[in-house]
Amino acid sequence: MGSVGDSFDNALAENLWMLIKTECIRGRVFATRAEVNLALFEYIDGFYNPRRIQKRLGYLSPIEFEEKHYADQAAAEQVNLKPRQPALTS
Repeated sequence: MGSVGDSFDNALAENLWMLIKTECIRGRVFATRAEVNLALFEYIDGFYNPRRIQKRLGYLSPIEFEEKHYADQAAAEQVNLKPRQPALTS
C-alpha cells in the first residue's frame, strides 16, 4: 500500500463515494448546488456518521454504542457505591 499505481490506495474513498451515490444522490434531481450540499451534509452528518451500524462497535450505531456505554458506566457506579460509615472518634 502507498506505492504509485497501487489499486488499494483509494479503496476506502471510492467505497464511501459509492455509498453516497447509491444511498443519497442517485434518483434525485437537484435544482441548485446549495441543495446538493445540504443533501450531502444531511446524509453524512445526519445518517452516515451517527446512525449507520459499524462492525467495530459490535454492530451498533455510534449513538447506540454511546448510550450503552453510559448506561453500563452508570450501572457500574451504582454497584460500586458503598454507604459511608461515620468515623468514630473517641
